[in-house]
Amino acid sequence: MTAVTGTTTRPLPGAYGTRISVELKEFFRQREALTFTVLFPVLLLLGLGSVLDYDIGHGVDFSQYFMAGVITAAIVGASLQNLGIYIASERSDGTLKSLRGTPMPASAYFVGKVVQVLAVAAVTVVLLLLVGVLVYGVDLPSASGWLTFAWVGVLGIAACTLLGIAVSSLAPNRRAASALISPAALLLEFVSGVFVPFGRLPEWVQVVASLFPVKWMAQGFRSVFLPDALAADEPAGSWELDRVALVLAVWCVLGLVLCLRTFRWQDRGDR
Repeated sequence: MTAVTGTTTRPLPGAYGTRISVELKEFFRQREALTFTVLFPVLLLLGLGSVLDYDIGHGVDFSQYFMAGVITAAIVGASLQNLGIYIASERSDGTLKSLRGTPMPASAYFVGKVVQVLAVAAVTVVLLLLVGVLVYGVDLPSASGWLTFAWVGVLGIAACTLLGIAVSSLAPNRRAASALISPAALLLEFVSGVFVPFGRLPEWVQVVASLFPVKWMAQGFRSVFLPDALAADEPAGSWELDRVALVLAVWCVLGLVLCLRTFRWQDRGDR
């Protein structure tokens, strides 16, 4: 239904569609965003997959093991890292303040960001799977494995997206956000077993990593791409999929609470 108040306004659902279209067009038209968010994980897989050619155990080579890690890194890049930086940029240049003053519902802005993350993550993951299969002969998951892949991905994207929105308030502008969020995301990925087998990290590093969602998302993806025999190398000696689901769900709730408490539409100095 279209509301009429002297002039014809756009139906509410149209505001969401418009915002989604704007977010997707803005992202895919930026070479920098495409390079660092979409192409970088692919280049990472090609580079490390070619250099680190060794057996992890049980006949599994590094490329097969790394698929779980590089997909995790791609999701973190599309959600936590990308959102944190770009929302901080939009806040500092006044874009958020301007949008808040329009008839667009606030929820449309966040829906647009969520759809952007889903689209970017989907494109990147598909590219990674194609490279993995065509270049390195990576084995794809079984039917049940795809189901696990789906729920781990959805929960992981949700948790990291909410965290990306929350941490965007920590930096005053894009440059500061990039300097703060990018190294933090890289550190989280490293301690979470994205680049090296998690079981080979020091025990205290494993404990710290277990406090954050990236470790659990990577572990869930490892259960999909690796044989069950390698579950013995995990700290608990199993994939702990029930705990993976629980921790990621808790981080979704915690991330939502942080967003509600920290998100702001303009810099503190503009109030």
